[in-house]
Amino acid sequence: MNRSSFLRHFSLASPTQLSIKCPQQQHHRKAAVLIALIERDDELHIIFTERALHLRHHPGQVSFPGGKHETFDSSLQQTAIRETNEEIGIKPEFIEIIGQLPSLKTTSGFEVFPIVAFVDQRFSLNIDANEVKSVFEVPLRFLLDSKNFHLQHLIANKKRHSTYCIGYQNNLIWGATAQMLKNLQQLLLSNDV
Repeated sequence: MNRSSFLRHFSLASPTQLSIKCPQQQHHRKAAVLIALIERDDELHIIFTERALHLRHHPGQVSFPGGKHETFDSSLQQTAIRETNEEIGIKPEFIEIIGQLPSLKTTSGFEVFPIVAFVDQRFSLNIDANEVKSVFEVPLRFLLDSKNFHLQHLIANKKRHSTYCIGYQNNLIWGATAQMLKNLQQLLLSNDV
């Protein structure tokens, strides 16, 4: 799938409207991640990070760049862009936001807002080793293939949960990140034309 095909499918799907401000709700802290699409050789890829191993929350897990909404962020989109810049050095001028997927509440107490954007391939990485161990890309076509998703069960906070897992090369994508990918997959494939 290339950029124009993605835009056609994504716009047909009528994704959630972008939040101008961070919604104020109790119980869950707000966070935003960037589902960063980059086109290489007429094919889209998604950028992922592997979290640093010394982090208190989710060490070593594969995630999208992003993080907690701060009071100085004017919107969730700004949170995703700021965090992406801080974590992996992609400058805001290389990011073009095109939409948002529905938010997802996590077992760790966050409501995460996935912001979908294209990233200009001329960007350069500047990884913050305090937050990120590595960065890698996965072809979107791989993530759109339902055969690559596997449902696993785990115990978190003394409760049984189901989670999707996707293995790609030496990386395992699971949990909230995999669920967001599944939501994106379902949205795009439900509008296959």
